[in-house]
Amino acid sequence: MRSERGLAAATVINYLPCIRKFLTARFREKPLVIREVRASDVSDFILRQAPTMSPRRAQLVTAAFRSFFHFLLKDGELQVNLALSVPSVADRRPATIPKYLSPDQVERVLGTCNRQTATGRRDYAILLLLARLGLRAGEVVSLRLDDVDWRTGELLVRGKGLLHDRMPLPVDVGEALTSYLRTDRPPCKTRRVFVCRKAPRSGFAGPSTLTTIVRRALDRADLYPALRGAHVLRHSLATTMLRSGASMNEIGEILRHRNPSSTEIYAKLDFDGLRTLAHPWPSVGGGR
Repeated sequence: MRSERGLAAATVINYLPCIRKFLTARFREKPLVIREVRASDVSDFILRQAPTMSPRRAQLVTAAFRSFFHFLLKDGELQVNLALSVPSVADRRPATIPKYLSPDQVERVLGTCNRQTATGRRDYAILLLLARLGLRAGEVVSLRLDDVDWRTGELLVRGKGLLHDRMPLPVDVGEALTSYLRTDRPPCKTRRVFVCRKAPRSGFAGPSTLTTIVRRALDRADLYPALRGAHVLRHSLATTMLRSGASMNEIGEILRHRNPSSTEIYAKLDFDGLRTLAHPWPSVGGGR
């Protein structure tokens, strides 16, 4: 089989025990007649053995069986390709863990905004929405003046698939929005909350503008995570919540995941949590 399949010696040695175990279980004291092996024999054996193995070992076993049966088919020992009966074994290793910032690093990023300038105050409000509420970049870009309910202290978030959610407005986020709207947002026709400082004064063209704002803040903070867009703050919020003891359901609710599997990626992470309460806010010029 080694010469036929071009397999390394170590691989062949790894293959032999599981093949031998299968043949022993199948034929016991009977003569070994390969042509008597059925597809159900193969699948039943692997499905019994796989749960007792590590993902790596289970995948090695299935690879061994496929190579073994391919060899026998090519050698004329089998008339049917039993390799097709070898079931796939799911890789139970966790999906790619999101890149994130620690709570202290998030505060460093927020602290880089020069809140003595109009642009700095605008960017600070944007970063807070990303960091405290876990909003997506597109959701911040599409935020409208009418979406801020100052009376109830809530924010209407226009999410994916035309779905809308109401979220509580944390104190520091509300204060940052109030400061920006009262003193820094230039007069313009658009109802978008965040607008360009230079003419023509309109809403941001798209999420890429927020990516630039986040990257500049990360550079100022001397932080260079693998993920450098707005989503790094969303991931950081989720991991922070998890370490504080939040459940997957609670995290999914904050992130507004419609599919629970979208939240399960954080199950291996543990970070300090976040709990904010909604407070009523005074009316702001240009708002509701």
